[in-house]
Amino acid sequence: MSSAATETRQRYRDALASGEFRAIFAAQAIAMVGMMAADFATTVLVYRRTGSALLSALVLALAFLPHLFSGALLSSLVDRVPVRRLMTSCCLLVAVLAALMALPGMPVAGLLALVFLVGTAGAVLAGGRAATLPQVLSAEAYVPGRSLLRLIAQVAQVVGFGLGGLLLTVVTPRAALLMEAAAFVVAAALLRWGTRERPAAGGGGGSVFRDSLGGIREVMAVRPLRRNLLLGWAVPLLAVFPEALVNPYAAERSMTTAELGLLAAAMPFGCLVGEFAGMRALTPSRQVRLIVPLAALSLAPLLGYALRPGPAGAALLLFLAGTGVIHHLGQDHHLMRVTPAPLRSRALAVQTAGLMFFQGAGVAVAGFAAEFVRVSVVVPVAGAVGLAAVLLLRPAPPPQEADSTL
Repeated sequence: MSSAATETRQRYRDALASGEFRAIFAAQAIAMVGMMAADFATTVLVYRRTGSALLSALVLALAFLPHLFSGALLSSLVDRVPVRRLMTSCCLLVAVLAALMALPGMPVAGLLALVFLVGTAGAVLAGGRAATLPQVLSAEAYVPGRSLLRLIAQVAQVVGFGLGGLLLTVVTPRAALLMEAAAFVVAAALLRWGTRERPAAGGGGGSVFRDSLGGIREVMAVRPLRRNLLLGWAVPLLAVFPEALVNPYAAERSMTTAELGLLAAAMPFGCLVGEFAGMRALTPSRQVRLIVPLAALSLAPLLGYALRPGPAGAALLLFLAGTGVIHHLGQDHHLMRVTPAPLRSRALAVQTAGLMFFQGAGVAVAGFAAEFVRVSVVVPVAGAVGLAAVLLLRPAPPPQEADSTL
């Protein structure tokens, strides 16, 4: 990116000016709301069939787990297959799988297997979408575009789960799954006719798995890029702890249902405010310079849980932690600067897969830890570990000054 572009404030309309990006944005919004609503419906369907809270929770775990599988073993697809074809194929595959899940009499084991396959296709779709953005958007519009996709992901989580609950008051879980299938058909159509076909970058021959693992080794061999990726995964891994433990913390502090709702909404609302404020108030160069303090903002409020705050105090801490999401803006700029051009598509696919996997892992680790230790202890420990990780993984200085750590 040029220095001129670096010092120019970037705006969401820079990204939305691209017709191709508008198609990608609309497709993601429709697909994510459909997937979130269907995930909720599937947990209900599994619980009704088995009465098992563990199997019901496993549905959401299986939605995250494939991101590690796809990131490690399928990331080379973004270089081997033209990205538009890859994205539309993934959308249509999810539509077929969702329709299969809606079949009457589908055994629970079959449902869980199909959930895993849906997650795998969704992870490849996310990697393809990340890889195509630098081709669709100018340097000035790239970070606003990434920010908009993060915003729609936050909104889709809230709307999707809310829509899932509302839908199940008027339709069956199987009908909700068919609606997911329809949503992904619409998303495929938007991508097919709203974006331009571009030739594949040309990945290596032979096994997709071997090529993917080799690509990951190449990506992680670039020290500044490796630090960028590790920081981008470590912060959400630990920052998600209080959000994952909202229910047990509310029980620990004897909160009402309304107070629980306040806590559940606080961090996503902070993320929305942070994204908008960061884009509006900070130039790109400041976004990069502030990566460390803003990443620390995602974690420092977690230390306040040691004081066992009430609903208002805990909600404020969660809101402040959510605003720290701004550090992703600077990391997006930094990643584009330090990634060699031949590795860019692969690096973006790996980054996306890792982010989703480690967020899911954070939820699982938080839940496991809270089985043995009070939430008011688990969350501050996560915050302290996260702050140490930020210091360790802070962006490396220019190559001539780079140290040998990591």
